[in-house]
Amino acid sequence: MTDTDDKTLFDFLPAKPAPAQADPFETPVADDGDEALKEAVLAALKTVRDPEIPVNLVDLGLIYDLNVGADGKVFIEMTLTSPSCPVAGSLPGDVEKAVGAVEGVSDVRVDLAWTPPWSPDLMSEEAKLELGLL
Repeated sequence: MTDTDDKTLFDFLPAKPAPAQADPFETPVADDGDEALKEAVLAALKTVRDPEIPVNLVDLGLIYDLNVGADGKVFIEMTLTSPSCPVAGSLPGDVEKAVGAVEGVSDVRVDLAWTPPWSPDLMSEEAKLELGLL
């Protein structure tokens, strides 16, 4: 018997996949955290703008869910104006960076969602006015 008998095909591939690990991030329960911290996180989110539309992500209606835990963990579910958005690869990272810089935030998780699909109906009245849609 050789030492290769207990190996799988993945053991011989150059980019062996990492073993599956449990996700250590637990999504905070809504309203579990400090209201002042949640307001600070929301203010940070309002500093992030879609580069093609001069409106922040909150007023655009791209933030679907925001949960801030008492331990400073923040979960954000967001979408993009289109799945083919040219900043799809960078915008969630921009959100994570902006929120992670808020004092009191210990961890940030940003998940992209496509349901419901974004539409201009999700925009705030202020955003619609700014873009001349009202």
